[in-house]
Amino acid sequence: MFETAAAAGGTGGIWGAVLPFVFMFVIFYFLLIRPQQKKQKQRKMMLNTLSKGDKVVTIGGLHGTIAEITDDMVVLRVNDVTKLTFDRASISHATGEKAPVLTK
Repeated sequence: MFETAAAAGGTGGIWGAVLPFVFMFVIFYFLLIRPQQKKQKQRKMMLNTLSKGDKVVTIGGLHGTIAEITDDMVVLRVNDVTKLTFDRASISHATGEKAPVLTK
């Protein structure tokens, strides 16, 4: 009689030990994982919508205007003479402005 009661109590103890870990995972998902996935999705969309003439800032803080763009490389015009080549992933954010088109 005592053995069956102990066995039934042991099963409830397993759920009691596992439930806090499940609860912690759910909290981590909604507070850490899900917002990070949203941020990565927005960044990927921003990188895909970049085009020639957009003003951007690199991860290093360099401000420039996109002169040329390919699938994985970006050439930034820093001033009238200087052009620098970066990986597309090194773009931190776009400033939301379009540079005026210069005709030569």
